Amino acid sequence: MRTLGFSKTLARTSIVAAGLLAAGFGPARADDPTGDWKVADGVANIRVAECNGAMWGVVVWEQKAGGIDHNNPDASKRNRPTLGMPILLNMKKKPGKEAWEGQVYNAKDGKLYDSTIKLASPDQLEIQGCVLGFLCGGETWTRVAGPIPSSPSNNPAAKGAPKANMAKAAPPKAAPSHRTTGQKTAAAPEPADPVGDICLLPDIARPTH
Repeated sequence: MRTLGFSKTLARTSIVAAGLLAAGFGPARADDPTGDWKVADGVANIRVAECNGAMWGVVVWEQKAGGIDHNNPDASKRNRPTLGMPILLNMKKKPGKEAWEGQVYNAKDGKLYDSTIKLASPDQLEIQGCVLGFLCGGETWTRVAGPIPSSPSNNPAAKGAPKANMAKAAPPKAAPSHRTTGQKTAAAPEPADPVGDICLLPDIARPTH
């Protein structure tokens, strides 16, 4: 009887694990930099996605809400929110290497720097940036979500598809109990994803169409 009970438990565990993998909560591939990443100092999360053949990264969470891109050299952008702002720009895969190079935007000084990203591990992303080919420095970001599926914008046949929401799927709600306990058991709703599919943001979609 113990063996039978163990077998049933193992079967249930396998089914749950398969469900998580199908929902996108499985382990990240070693060569996939897409997903949400926490920057080294913890003040923001950056969502990285492949948009029209290049990697882009956008601010999707801020420790201090309400940031403004006031150092942007373009005066028309100095009032834009930093939430939803691209900081990894048009990063193309280096031939024969698991690395992508392009530019990184530093909102602290409003400048663009040549940059390379590569995975140190499935859950660590290394960012390297250089000024005119020297004064190179970098940091390591930590994965907090993902990888994420390809954007509908990468499929020419799906240009009219509705905006995709890249937030984690909320867990299924438990069936209501018929018992009366006198206590509230409903969990608070998951907060809405404020950014969604970053490939559909104007600052990313505009340069590629």
